[in-house]
Amino acid sequence: MNSWFKKKSRIEILKERYRSLMRRSFEIALKSPKKSEKIHTQAEKIFQEIQYLSFRHADK
Repeated sequence: MNSWFKKKSRIEILKERYRSLMRRSFEIALKSPKKSEKIHTQAEKIFQEIQYLSFRHADK
């Protein structure tokens, strides 16, 4: 019950955003490869930020 009120961390928010972008990229890939590639690059930037935050958090 407490999980309803728990605020999501920055990493959790980024992971959800990354998942949704990758899903959209996959769904659009057959119809519009250029648009899919653009969405995929956005997802890669978010993934790099997730990695950075994870490594920084691991150092603490």
